[in-house]
Amino acid sequence: MSPGFSYRHLYYFWVVAKEGGMARAAERLGMAVQTVSTQVRQLERSLGYVLLKPAGRGVVLTDAGLAAMRQAEKIFQLGEQLPAVVRDAVGAPSVRLIVGISDELPKLAVQSLMQRVMQEPNLKLLCLVDEFEDLLGDLALHRLDVVLADRAAPLNPNLKVYSQSLGSSPIAWYAPASLYAAASNSFPQSLAQVPVLLPTRHAAVRSRLDQWFERIAIQPHVIGEFEDSALLKTFGAAGMGVFPMASLVHEDLTSRYAVMRLGDCEGVEEHFFAIGASRQVLHPLVQKFFPAQD
Repeated sequence: MSPGFSYRHLYYFWVVAKEGGMARAAERLGMAVQTVSTQVRQLERSLGYVLLKPAGRGVVLTDAGLAAMRQAEKIFQLGEQLPAVVRDAVGAPSVRLIVGISDELPKLAVQSLMQRVMQEPNLKLLCLVDEFEDLLGDLALHRLDVVLADRAAPLNPNLKVYSQSLGSSPIAWYAPASLYAAASNSFPQSLAQVPVLLPTRHAAVRSRLDQWFERIAIQPHVIGEFEDSALLKTFGAAGMGVFPMASLVHEDLTSRYAVMRLGDCEGVEEHFFAIGASRQVLHPLVQKFFPAQD
C-alpha cells in the first residue's frame, strides 16, 4: 500500500460508489462536491488506478473500482460492528466451557449432569457430540475442556487424561402406547415377542444388557440398533419398538415422548463419567466435575 493511502479517502470513495454520484455523496456527507471529488482523486493517485468513470449524470465503477469497493465494504462493515464489539468486551466477563458429549450417552441425562455448571451467570457453553475415542483425542489436544461419557477413559500412558465418576442410574424399559399392552403382558418375557430397540455394542451399557438377557434366558426380538441414544428414544417413541433407558431421565422421557415405563432391567445400570485433561484442571467450571481434585 502506498504511503499516500488514506482510509478517509477510501471512505469518501465508498460513499460515492454507494450513492452512484459525486453530488449525492456530497449531500450525504454534508460536504462540497469539489471536496469529495478531490478526496477520491487522491485515493486513485495513491493506488495508481482509476476507480470511477462517468456514466450519464453519475459514475460507475471500473474493474479496479469493483475490487476496491469489495475491500471497502468489508472494512466499513467491520467498522460498523466496532461499537458493539467494544461494548461486549467491557461488559460482564464470560466463562467459556467446551464440553464433548459421547454419542451413546443419553442426551436427557446430560442436562442433569450439567446442572453443576449451569448456574454460572456468565457461562458461554459449547457442546460437541462425537464418538468416544475421537472426543478423547480432542481432549488430549486441549480442544475440549471436559468430556462426558458412559465409561471411564482407558488406561493409556500416552493419553494424559483422568476420569471421575458422576454416578449411575438403574436402567428401565419403556414402550410407546401402541406396544405397551403387548409388552407389559408377562414382562420381561414379552421382550422375546415385541419389537425391541437396543444401543449398539459401541455403548458401554450394551454388554450389561446382553448379560441380563442371558441371565433371564430371553432371546430379544431386536429390530433396531442405534449408536446415538437420541435416535434410539426417538424411534422408540414413534412406535418402532420398546427400548431401555436410564431411570434418571424418567420424568423428561415420559412427559416429552409420551412413552410408558414397562419395568426395571434388574441389576443393569448406566454409568456416567467426566473425563478431563491435566492442563484443564485449573478451569473453574471443570473443577466442579472433579470435586476430589486439589
